[in-house]
Amino acid sequence: MSVREIRVFGDPVLRERAAPVDPSDPATAALVQDLLDTVQLPGRAGVAGNQIGVAKAAFAFLVDGELGYVLNPRIVEVRGEPELVDEGCLSVPELGFPTPRHPYCRVEGVDLAGEPLVLEGEGLMAQMLQHEMGHLDGKLYLQVLEPETRRLAMGEVRKAAWY
Repeated sequence: MSVREIRVFGDPVLRERAAPVDPSDPATAALVQDLLDTVQLPGRAGVAGNQIGVAKAAFAFLVDGELGYVLNPRIVEVRGEPELVDEGCLSVPELGFPTPRHPYCRVEGVDLAGEPLVLEGEGLMAQMLQHEMGHLDGKLYLQVLEPETRRLAMGEVRKAAWY
């Protein structure tokens, strides 16, 4: 398939809640391939459907050498008090801010065969899962920043050349 262009802050598709997908639909397989191709560029940990202009409940990831995807995911468990971790987003290029994330996250969904799929982990995996699930809910990570950090972040966004 192909590497797709990443939509950036201000694009309405990033605010859409992703619709469930039919794993058996050939369009879903094409979407998954595009997500997998797109996430494999350097510096990427995850890419959600919304980020490539398709408000469908799917994301691909590449964390610690593990490449994968999930369809119709939902967070079923988080553990630990949120900790501030440095985070950025392909849809908010060149910027990064301390973001509160739970240290553990577990997501359940399905694969293209409709079989159950579980993604879980700590550290970068937990952060990526929470970040991508935010995209599928139509939210950017900027929305979960602490109030003062969010105010500063929005000022930086307004000054960015891509805005």
